[in-house]
Amino acid sequence: MERALRGIGMLGMLWLGMQVGVAQTRLAATPVAPAQAPVLQVAGAEVPVQLRQVRLDAHVVAGMGETRIEMEFHNPNARVLEGQLEFPLADGQQVAGFALDIDGALRDAVPVPKAQGRQVFEAIERRQVDPGLLEQTAGNQFRLRVYPIPAHGSRRVALTLRETLPVDAQGLRWTLPLQFARGAAQVSLRLDASGTGAPVPSAALPWQFTAREGAYVAQWSGAGEALPTQAQWRLPQVRQTDVVSGEHDGERYLLAQLPLPVSSAPRVLPRKIGLLWDASGSARERDRAAERAVLDRYFGALGEGEVVLSVLRDRAEPVRSFRIRGGDWQDLRSYLDALPLDGASALAAWTPQADVGEYLLVSDGLSNYGAQTLPRLGAGQRLYAVSSAGARTDTARLRAWTAAQHGQVVVVSSLAEVEAALPLLLQQQATLVQLRGTGVDQLEADVGRAGLGWLRVSGHVQRSDGRIEVQVRLPDGRVHTQRIAVADARGVPGALVAQAWASAQLARLAADPAANAAQATALSRRFGIVGADTSLLVLETLDDYLRYGIRAPQPLRAEYDRLHALALADEQQARRERLEGIARQFADRERWWNTRWPKDSPTGRSGQGKPAPVAAVAAAAAQEARDVQAEAEQRVTPPAPPAPMAAPAPMMRANRARGELEVVELTSAKAAGGPANHGAIAITLAPWAPDSAYARRLRDAAPTQVYATYLAEREQHRDSSAFYLDVADLLLAKGQRDLALRVLSNLAEMQLENRHVLRVLGYRLMQAGAPELAVPVFRHVLRLGEEEPQSFRDLGLALEASGQYQQAVDALNEVVVRPWDGRFDGIALIALDELNTLAARQRVSTAAVDPRLRRAMPLDLRVVLSWDSDNSDMDLWVTDPNGERAYYGNRLTYQGGQMSQDFTGGYGPEQFSLRDAKPGRYKVEANFFGSREQLVTGATTLSLRLSTHWGTGKQRDQQVTMRLKDRAETVLVGEFDVR
Repeated sequence: MERALRGIGMLGMLWLGMQVGVAQTRLAATPVAPAQAPVLQVAGAEVPVQLRQVRLDAHVVAGMGETRIEMEFHNPNARVLEGQLEFPLADGQQVAGFALDIDGALRDAVPVPKAQGRQVFEAIERRQVDPGLLEQTAGNQFRLRVYPIPAHGSRRVALTLRETLPVDAQGLRWTLPLQFARGAAQVSLRLDASGTGAPVPSAALPWQFTAREGAYVAQWSGAGEALPTQAQWRLPQVRQTDVVSGEHDGERYLLAQLPLPVSSAPRVLPRKIGLLWDASGSARERDRAAERAVLDRYFGALGEGEVVLSVLRDRAEPVRSFRIRGGDWQDLRSYLDALPLDGASALAAWTPQADVGEYLLVSDGLSNYGAQTLPRLGAGQRLYAVSSAGARTDTARLRAWTAAQHGQVVVVSSLAEVEAALPLLLQQQATLVQLRGTGVDQLEADVGRAGLGWLRVSGHVQRSDGRIEVQVRLPDGRVHTQRIAVADARGVPGALVAQAWASAQLARLAADPAANAAQATALSRRFGIVGADTSLLVLETLDDYLRYGIRAPQPLRAEYDRLHALALADEQQARRERLEGIARQFADRERWWNTRWPKDSPTGRSGQGKPAPVAAVAAAAAQEARDVQAEAEQRVTPPAPPAPMAAPAPMMRANRARGELEVVELTSAKAAGGPANHGAIAITLAPWAPDSAYARRLRDAAPTQVYATYLAEREQHRDSSAFYLDVADLLLAKGQRDLALRVLSNLAEMQLENRHVLRVLGYRLMQAGAPELAVPVFRHVLRLGEEEPQSFRDLGLALEASGQYQQAVDALNEVVVRPWDGRFDGIALIALDELNTLAARQRVSTAAVDPRLRRAMPLDLRVVLSWDSDNSDMDLWVTDPNGERAYYGNRLTYQGGQMSQDFTGGYGPEQFSLRDAKPGRYKVEANFFGSREQLVTGATTLSLRLSTHWGTGKQRDQQVTMRLKDRAETVLVGEFDVR
């Protein structure tokens, strides 16, 4: 499960009504099924949490519906509980607001970048305070976490939903989201609709609308059990222009609904069609029967032609051609039915063919692998899309992709909806010819409803006398012109109009989410819209908002602005002080590197190769140490930085309990002036293999049967990331790399927003020699976890491995210069080692790197340990030929082996460095010291990189990943053999 579910054991589930099916908006008169009920998951509730009250206020204006739902949850248990509300929304619905009661009053949430919301959420979680975070997960599904729900107490939550109401020949269709109210002890409703005719219910309801002040109004109160299963109305629309305006943050916005002449004409399909078939693992969630029905009609309309098939998974497979004769597509259908649905969704990883007239993408739109920018089609080519995955569909992405290529999205959730949806695919649609404004800018036009006689236009108002002109080419070829005057707009309160304009902008930007990420995030934050990159957050105190740099809502805003201005100066000073501290640490490492450590056998040692008490040997060693250091300082090793600081006598200090370097005794034998070995160093990795029953069956299978055996086992283990990791390893071992990478890519399908799982995926791709695939994975991890320096470091190493050297330097330098949480102390020095080694080997600019931090320090041996879990402690152990172990309690060995600072709070890295390795065998081990969290793969996944002659032309690397399950478990990783 994703991180937000960690710590949940037995779940008390409160179903807020009957789970019947997910409501979907459609351009048809087909009744909509009642929506799936939200589920409140509560950890360890002996008695279910109760939905005590719901207040629902809904109104309709200019074809838009807005609903505010205020819910009160009561905890009858004797202890504090935490609740997590999960709910899907229909196509076209958005979360436009969220509030949580703090000290008895509802406090509005503020929009934050999604990564920052999670960062703050997890930081506050460690303090046992977590007021509320609302975020979008996969497709149009949302998650809201509420803490605390006090013992024998209540908590109130308010959600604001907004949607563009579906329309058909009979008018608008308005469906009330009663799924949030069913099951409540007490419910009150207030409804109003303006700019329409009298609402016509689809079934008898316990309330009626009355005309009042230019609107139709209804009110009702009672027990939730008295609510009908569904409340839905037809809102007759008068065929006249309806223009409204609203203000947001001192700016005025306009929204207009314009009637268009209705016409229709069948679409002539090209004789050569490209079918883009999503065969990824998530395709198992689609309604393939509904999709086949759509294709039946589509190929029936084609009659005679050719289909060029591209199967999309973690990569696009080689294209295949199929003939369609008299609408018969049986050969193609049989081939599609036989395809295994497996792997990630690389929906943009295909190459258009110039002779293809149009492309049809059958997918849920959840593009989670590789490039995210759709390839550019030719001038005359169109793109259409079909999806049947319900709330798991990324409709925004599909709609943006198709709109940019003059196509349409056909969304069907069942066979019953196919007939009504077909006109979007088989009929000519209206197209925008021209849209221009005077005194109104940033115009957006939605022609998706033009076939039903309506056009929506929105814009930012600059002058009250502004005007808009729009021209649309109708399906029959006529060009229709409409004009709008700002002066005709009637004002409406609230942010509905402004958010409608912002949503139209976001819909266009979704065509290229990577390139438009900054602009989309800024829009979502400005207008409070929850989306792929923006969440809504409520914090408890003003100090919390200041601590995390999140501008507080009213009434805290004025005081926040005053105190935040004072804090900015302190932050700049903290950055300078951090860099000074890193410069001192780097100088210490230079002194260590310049020292020539003894390579004989240690004397005066106590215990298992550990140093004797310092007082007994320090005085005798001091003069010899100064001689050794003097020799080291005379040695010049290119590339040389500015003259290093004079090194003190190496009375190196350490704290055995995971602190500074320990005092190291130097014997009477002088260190050699040159390398301690002849340069021949070999790495041997210890074999590691999973011992589960399925792993044994896969190992026993013939090479040609391994993948089939995996498919047979998959359903039983579909939610286990460890299963996919094990299968990928076995396929790699049997020489089936392409299939191994496909299986491995399922980790991107499982938990789209779980950076821990994605980090493991990136590590495995690096180990498999596919850094070009790891780079976009680590870019996504960075977007999800920018607050963790490991995200920048992992990306930097992947960029280096893929040959993108300057970007790698830039990413690694971010690890150095940014301020991080104290639990990440020590990572900057490791990143500097990697940055400087890269800069010494490749032509890159290091202008952004502090001059004091520029020096490459090559090593004979280097080992780096990283792991995938937060709040956990792994330890790297290296035992040298003297029998002395380097680890967190002995960070500097007799012969100069150095262990980096211990990471006890998660992820690592920990690094062992040895400049001149004494001949002999070095044993590398990893120890699971302990964890304070539920692990995402059922175990902690370790990634270790062993390097010889690191930073030189002879560098050789071996990378291995393995899993540790139990506290205090220790595994042998491998050995260095130095000759």
